[in-house]
Amino acid sequence: MLATIPRSGLASLGYEIEVIVVDNASTDGTGEVAAALGARVILQPLRGYGHAYHAGFAAATGDVIATGDADCTYPFDHLPGLLCTMADRQLDFLSTNRLGHENREAMKPSHRIGNRVLTLISRLFFRSPFRDSQSGMWVFRRHVWQHLDIRSGGMPFSQEIKNDAYVRGFRCGETPIEYRIRGGEVKLHAVRDGLRNLSQLAVHRARTVRGPATVLCAGEAECVLAMAD
Repeated sequence: MLATIPRSGLASLGYEIEVIVVDNASTDGTGEVAAALGARVILQPLRGYGHAYHAGFAAATGDVIATGDADCTYPFDHLPGLLCTMADRQLDFLSTNRLGHENREAMKPSHRIGNRVLTLISRLFFRSPFRDSQSGMWVFRRHVWQHLDIRSGGMPFSQEIKNDAYVRGFRCGETPIEYRIRGGEVKLHAVRDGLRNLSQLAVHRARTVRGPATVLCAGEAECVLAMAD
């Protein structure tokens, strides 16, 4: 996955790159391998998708953050295009949509159905623009994170960050991406994680109201790119 990061393409756009890999209590040597390949490794002993990102975002120093699972499913090589899309559309938060017909081979049918159901409920609750509420690849300006109230330490983190960015008034959008076959064991538990996500949606909806933004300026690892322009 680290080899797919287009360093020269990002540099040509004027970005300096910081690559952070969050070692989320890995037992397979992920952290050691990532460090040997030049990534900055952040240890997060608390397991959970959301806990990994809380640690990664706290460590990130760039003006723009791009995320994705470290399992080769997300196209980090498309980052220059995603950054240009975010700039052209003047967005604060750009999420990605993996649910196009062309990506059907890379996702189990049960997971695809679950994604669509959760996305439908999410759109009904928050009137948000996202058609893939569970996608794990986002590009956003770091100041957005400072104004969000994200409480999930697990899988619901992915939908919560999108919905919270939207209800707090940030300029949000979505663009399709290529989603690839995972390099490793699938750890998602469709029923258990789906029920947790449903519960989180209800709790989040009860505590949020759409308003103006206030702007001051897995394998067992997640990747955060913090880029300074």
